[in-house]
Amino acid sequence: MSTTPRRVLSHTCSNTEIVCALGCADLIVGIDTDSDYPPEIVAHIPKLGRDLDLDVEAAIALRPDLVLTSLTVPGHERIVEALQAAGLRCIVIDPLSLDDVFDSIRVIAEALDVPERGTALVARMQAAMPPVAPAADAPRVLVEWWPKPVIGAARQSWVHDLIERAGGRNLLADADLKSATLDVPEAQRLAPEIVVMSWCGVKEEKYRAEVVLRREGWESIPAVRGERVHPITEAFLGRPGPRLVEGYCALRKLIG
Repeated sequence: MSTTPRRVLSHTCSNTEIVCALGCADLIVGIDTDSDYPPEIVAHIPKLGRDLDLDVEAAIALRPDLVLTSLTVPGHERIVEALQAAGLRCIVIDPLSLDDVFDSIRVIAEALDVPERGTALVARMQAAMPPVAPAADAPRVLVEWWPKPVIGAARQSWVHDLIERAGGRNLLADADLKSATLDVPEAQRLAPEIVVMSWCGVKEEKYRAEVVLRREGWESIPAVRGERVHPITEAFLGRPGPRLVEGYCALRKLIG
C-alpha cells in the first residue's frame, strides 16, 4: 500500500511555500491563515486560522494524511501536540541554521515522494546565494525582529548564516541564541552600521525607519548617523523556505 500522501495540511507559511515550490500544491487541502504565498494558489485553499490559533477540529475534519507543521514560532508546541493527539501524521520542522532549512526541504520532498525535486530546489537556492567573502571593513548588520524592546537575529539562526553568506557581519553573532534582546548600552558598544527592519507580524509597508532613527540613546550609532536603516519584509527573512533567496539578495544589496 502506498504511503504517498494525497491530502496535506500545511501549518506555517514556510511549509506552504516549500510544498508549492516542489510542485505539489495540488495535494494541499488546508493551510493556516498566514500562508499567503503564492497568492494565486493559496487564495483557493481553505484557511484554518492563524498559526497559533489553528482550528484543530477543522483540521481533523479535512482528513489529512500528512500534516506539515513546525516549532519556528514560540507557542506552536500546543498546536503540534493537539494535532498529534488527534492521531494525525505530523512532520515537525524546526530549523535553526541555513543548512537546517535545506535539510527541511529535503525532508518534506521525501515525505511527498518527490525527493529529486527537493534536491533540485536546494541546489537552485544555493546557486542563487553564492557565499561572499567578507571584506576587512564588512559592515556590522542588525536584523531586527522587533523594535521595542529591540530583538535581533542571533547566532543560532538562518539569518545569521544569510548575513555572513552575503558578506556582512551579524551584530549579534556572539549571542549563542536564536534571537537576543539588545539594550541601549549594548547597542552603543556593538555599534551596528546597518539596521534591517524585519518586524514579525508587521507588513513591510508599515515599517517606519524613524522608529529606529529616533530611538532614545541611539543617536551616536553609525546606522542612525548614516541613516542606514532599511526594510526587508519578514516574508524574505523570517520564513525558512525558498524565498530566503530574496532575503539574501536584499541583504547583498545593502552590504555591497
